[in-house]
Amino acid sequence: MSRRFLIILSVLLAVAVPLGAHVGSADVFYEGSAGPYHLFVTIRVPQVIPGVAEIEVRSNSADVRSIEVVPLRLTGQGSKYPPVPDAALRSKEDPQFFTASLWLMEFGALQVRVLADGARGKGELSVPVPSFAQRSLPMEKPLRGLLIFLLLLLAIGIVSIVGAGTRECSLEPGKVPEASNRRRARMVMAATAVAVLAVLYFGNKWWGVEAGNYQREINFFKPPIAETTLENGNRLIIRAKAREQTLPGYFKIEELVPRMEGVVPDHNHLMHLFLIRLPGMDRMWHLHPDRIEGGAFAEDLPTMPAGKYQVFADIVDQNGFPWTLVGNVELPQISGKPLAGDDSSWSGAPLASAAPDSTVSKLPDGGQMVWQRAAGPLKPNVAMNFKFVVQDKDGKPVQDLEPYMGMAGHAEFVRSDLSVFAHVHPSGSVSMAAVELAQTGLSNSATGTAAGMAMPMPSGSLPPEVSFPYGFPQQGDYRIFVQIKRAGQVETGVFDAHVR
Repeated sequence: MSRRFLIILSVLLAVAVPLGAHVGSADVFYEGSAGPYHLFVTIRVPQVIPGVAEIEVRSNSADVRSIEVVPLRLTGQGSKYPPVPDAALRSKEDPQFFTASLWLMEFGALQVRVLADGARGKGELSVPVPSFAQRSLPMEKPLRGLLIFLLLLLAIGIVSIVGAGTRECSLEPGKVPEASNRRRARMVMAATAVAVLAVLYFGNKWWGVEAGNYQREINFFKPPIAETTLENGNRLIIRAKAREQTLPGYFKIEELVPRMEGVVPDHNHLMHLFLIRLPGMDRMWHLHPDRIEGGAFAEDLPTMPAGKYQVFADIVDQNGFPWTLVGNVELPQISGKPLAGDDSSWSGAPLASAAPDSTVSKLPDGGQMVWQRAAGPLKPNVAMNFKFVVQDKDGKPVQDLEPYMGMAGHAEFVRSDLSVFAHVHPSGSVSMAAVELAQTGLSNSATGTAAGMAMPMPSGSLPPEVSFPYGFPQQGDYRIFVQIKRAGQVETGVFDAHVR
């Protein structure tokens, strides 16, 4: 029984590899303005909930005197009454860099509100944070052994103390307990032992229920399975499929899948569907299916070659929590409709293992996209600003860059083994639907703006460059898809990166 108790306890003490909205990439990267101050915010999401999130804030200017941070719900009553904020600590080496730690106490769509104060007054910025725990790890053997020993010691001690008290509580000093006292003590000890075993048994049951509830929370926030069906030769139907998981010997838990009827638009689309051909990632489609009856989504596919495709489908629920449905589909040769609107595609060379990093990507019109990356090797868990410059065929910065779905650009970071997928914007790794919900809760909606989106973008041309705040979550080979729009046409630059 003690072993079962400790195994269940390990569920609650476990840490996790994040697998939520962005597959395999849980940390939040965000760039925006808190009033007059432009900030780069990184939130290292805790691996268990409740847990401590590490907050990093970098200011573009040196006139910020103080930074405060506070967590609260993204929507509902919990979003209206923030607790007392915590002060961030200014770095002694870099006065524009601040750090703080915050407890995240709940699962679901949260936000971290950043309050900046400086020479130009005060400003606020709200960063959406998907808060969730994922998989469990077993308890370490030394800790398990220690807890078993302490449990046995405590149980034996309770029985012994009750027996001694019953046998000798009324005994005169220096006298030996009579046989009747010893019999009564043995009876009381037996009853106490039964009571202790009952407490341990029902405590184990209670703990099992708590562990089961926690495991259900973990399963709920895992990426739903994208179940796909091909109809009429080119119509792809996408549904969210429940996962079924078992905690050996104790629980059989069916994951609850978010109701796809409750999703909200993100960049004017309810779903962003990415199809990446395997194994080389040599073709990619970014499509936008429509919702159909029953909560499913459907897309009339464009012309596509036969092959196996990885499916990543981004949606945002009505509470502002982002989800990525994950799956794969084997497609025959598709003779479909031409691409239109915001739909786009790319084809090129396959991703080669251990290939050198690429910094230049040719575009269909003869121009190119250049990744202006810093010198030195790429490292995991380091917040970076990925900056890309678009040039024409003569090597000059283009003058015809225009908004693509309301943003200066979109980027997808995909690890070679598909364990990492992140759809990132110039404002960061959060969904714009969640950003809009977060901005409505600020004391003055104009005090917080996200880079590249919060205010209506100009109708004319944009600067010839686009940047994305992000950090690789682990080592390995990555392919980065960078999508921009020029003269009404969506173009995709592709870069390979090796993270050491």
